Amino acid sequence: MNDFTLDELNILVAVFDKAGIAEDGSAEAEMFSRIKAAQSERTELESMDFDDCLGGACKL
Repeated sequence: MNDFTLDELNILVAVFDKAGIAEDGSAEAEMFSRIKAAQSERTELESMDFDDCLGGACKL
């Protein structure tokens, strides 16, 4: 699977912001929404301290 890195997602969000994509239900707005969700998920994943997961204390 070819997932975007956090840096790539940050760049995509910046490009969509500069383009002024409105949340109007268009295909562009839907894609922007999905990119922002992916960015949020990737940020959370990369900020996790996997030492906290020892013993099954965290959920992935």
